Amino acid sequence: MIELFTHEYFMKKALQEAEIAFEKGEIPVGAIIVAQDKIIGRGHNLTEQLTDVTAHAEIQAITAASQYLNGKYLRNCKLYVTLEPCCMCAGALYWSQIDEIYVGAKDLKRGFSNFNVPLHPKTKIKFGVLAEESLNLIQKFFKNKRK
Repeated sequence: MIELFTHEYFMKKALQEAEIAFEKGEIPVGAIIVAQDKIIGRGHNLTEQLTDVTAHAEIQAITAASQYLNGKYLRNCKLYVTLEPCCMCAGALYWSQIDEIYVGAKDLKRGFSNFNVPLHPKTKIKFGVLAEESLNLIQKFFKNKRK
C-alpha cells in the first residue's frame, strides 16, 4: 500500500503557507497542524500585517487547530513548520502538548534548540524535512530585502 500522506506531503503544505507570507512581505515561515491525516490548522507569519510580534506561523496554526478541536491541547496532532520554532513558539507548543513536530530548516540564530528550551516530554521532533526548500525560500526573502 502506498502512503499518500507522507511527511514531505504535509511539509509542502506548510511551504505553501510560507509562500503566502513571502507574497505579503512577511518572513516566509509556514505551519500546518495535522490530526488523523487531516489539516486542522494552518498559518503563516503575519507579524508585519498585524503589527503583532506574536503573530508567528506556529501561533496562528495552534490557534486554528485549537478552535477546530474546541480544546487547548493538541494531543494526537503533528506540526509541520518550515523553520525551527523560536523560544516563544516552543513554549506555546510545550503547553499545547502536541505529539510530533516536523521542522524544515534549522534556525541557527533564533531557534529554540539554541537556547535549550524544552518541549513537552512526550513530544517527538524531527528536523530536516524538505530543509533545502525551506531554507531557499528564507534566503530568497532576505536577499530581496537587501536589494
